[in-house]
Amino acid sequence: MRVTFTVNGRRHEADDVWEGESLLYVLRERMGLPGSKNACEQGECGSCTVRLDGEPVCACLVAAGQVEGREVVTVEGLAEYARERDGSEGRGSTGDLAPVQQAFIDAGAVQCGFCTPGLLVAADELIERNPQPTDADIREALSGNLCRCTGYEKIMDAVRLAAARADDSAPEVV
Repeated sequence: MRVTFTVNGRRHEADDVWEGESLLYVLRERMGLPGSKNACEQGECGSCTVRLDGEPVCACLVAAGQVEGREVVTVEGLAEYARERDGSEGRGSTGDLAPVQQAFIDAGAVQCGFCTPGLLVAADELIERNPQPTDADIREALSGNLCRCTGYEKIMDAVRLAAARADDSAPEVV
């Protein structure tokens, strides 16, 4: 079957998609977008998290046919998505990176990098939905993302930093 959908703001077609093929496989192998990682293939680790019509999902659990006519944002598209969402420059934008990506770098939250794409996508969605998340909100939003390298404190710091930067640069409401 042919599947037509939008990935990171661009329309794409995937031909000869077989019935059981996952969105993760299509993104990585057919489209050359390796950011979403293939780890557990059971939706347990979060390393393949993408946004499907704005909601974070594990791409390994989504059949490619389910994305017909829908919008997918991967870690590779976060910066552009942030610019479109927050204005031409994006709140806290630093050029080629989304604010949450820069915050992960600045807070030292990236280690091996395997889990990072899923964490970034989940954190970006949280901050969009809840610009002033509590630690409990952050833990809940990231609870589906496993990291074997850290104790999560730097990751928590990074999400707090991204949220604070987004809140500081938000226009004042009069």
